[in-house]
Amino acid sequence: MRLPEALGEYGGGGRGGAGGDAGAYRAADLEPDGDYDALEFTGLDLTGADGAGARFLDCALRRCVLDAARLPNARLIDSVLAEVRGAGTDLAGATLRDVELTDTRLGGVQLPGATLERVVVRGGKADFLNLRGARLTDVVFEDCVLAEPDFGNARLERVAFEGCAVQRADLSGARLTDVDLRRAAELTLDRGVDRLAGAVISPDQLLALAPAFAAQVGVAVRAVDDRD
Repeated sequence: MRLPEALGEYGGGGRGGAGGDAGAYRAADLEPDGDYDALEFTGLDLTGADGAGARFLDCALRRCVLDAARLPNARLIDSVLAEVRGAGTDLAGATLRDVELTDTRLGGVQLPGATLERVVVRGGKADFLNLRGARLTDVVFEDCVLAEPDFGNARLERVAFEGCAVQRADLSGARLTDVDLRRAAELTLDRGVDRLAGAVISPDQLLALAPAFAAQVGVAVRAVDDRD
């Protein structure tokens, strides 16, 4: 991701009481419907900040805290998020276009109805990522951990999982087109094995998912000497 060579430093108007490690972050805030252009957000505690509907263009967020931040319908375009952590961050209906996330740690981040286009997620971990009803196009998950992601009713087109662990994913009602799962380091599904149409998996993954496929079509698999 190429950003402008000179980014302005975001001050952000301090708020009392930075969270996290004492002294590690500067408390800052956002404005609803704010317009942030070519700015660098570094080492900021944005816990609980309200940036609903804000636009971030050519911005870099590095080592920031976004716990419980409100960013519904926000637009992040041509931007980078590096070593950002967020728990319960609200990004419902947000748009991420030409965005790179590197070594982020996310928990319970809400992205229902969001649009992700040309997004790369590299490294880091996301627990309980809510992407229900989201639309993902030209997205790459690389060398990261996705623990119990919810893709329910989402649309995934040209999405690749490269070297990442996809653990207990929910694909209920999802629609997949040109989704490549072959290089996922781990792939387990809680629900929605019947929604894998449109995806490519490896022979080893097929064997691992065989019990789920059998259960989906009502086939009982038992050894010859199993009389139960």
